[in-house]
Amino acid sequence: MITLPASVLRVLLITDGLGDAPRLLRIVRAGLQAGVRAVQVREPLWSARELIAFADCLRPEVAAVRGILLVNDRCDVVAAGHADGVQCGFRSLSPAAARKVVGKDRLVGYSAHDGAQIAEAAAAGCDFALLSPVWPSSSKPGAKPLGVERAVLLTRAATLPLLWLGGVSVERVAQLALLPTKHRPIGVAVRGGICEATDPHKAALSYVSAAALVFCQQS
Repeated sequence: MITLPASVLRVLLITDGLGDAPRLLRIVRAGLQAGVRAVQVREPLWSARELIAFADCLRPEVAAVRGILLVNDRCDVVAAGHADGVQCGFRSLSPAAARKVVGKDRLVGYSAHDGAQIAEAAAAGCDFALLSPVWPSSSKPGAKPLGVERAVLLTRAATLPLLWLGGVSVERVAQLALLPTKHRPIGVAVRGGICEATDPHKAALSYVSAAALVFCQQS
C-alpha cells in the first residue's frame, strides 16, 4: 500500500463518462484550482489512445499541485506510466490481479458495495476503496442506498481508507461533521455535483471547503 496524505483524498473528482475532452479538461482544471487533489478519469467510451492523450495532458497539472490522477479499469494505461493509479470495479480485473499488473509503486483503488468487497480490496493491498451508493444517486437510480448508518458500520470495520460515493451533496458532506471522527470516511467522491454544475469551480470550492472542515482531524 502507498500512504497518501489524508488531505489528497478529501475530495475525489470523477469524470462523468460523457466524453468531450476539452469540456472535461475545463472541469478538472476548475476543480484543481478550487483545491481538488484527486481525479478519477472514468470515460468508458474512450479508446486507450484517447485516454492516454487526456491523461498525458492533465497529469503534469495534477502533479504540480501534488495530487493524484487515476483512470478507471485500464491497468495497461497505468502500467505504461500514464497515470498514478487505477480504479477497479466488478467489471475490471480483480484487485489482486490489478496490483500485479500495475506494480507496487502505483495506486490501486476499488469500488466496493459491501463488507466482502471491502475485505477483498484490503487483502489485495488496495490503497483505498470507494463505498457506494451511500445516498440515493441519480447516476444509479436502481441501486438501493446503503444509508449513513450502514456506511458507518462498514467504514469502522474497514482496514483500508474508505471514501463515500453516491448522492454526495455539499450539505451531506457538512453533516458528516456530526459523526464521531472514527465513524467518518477519509473523504468523498463527487461526479455530478461538480461535472454537472453551471460553475464547476464554485461547486468544487464548496465541496473542498466543506470537506476540509469535516476531515481536518484525519490529516
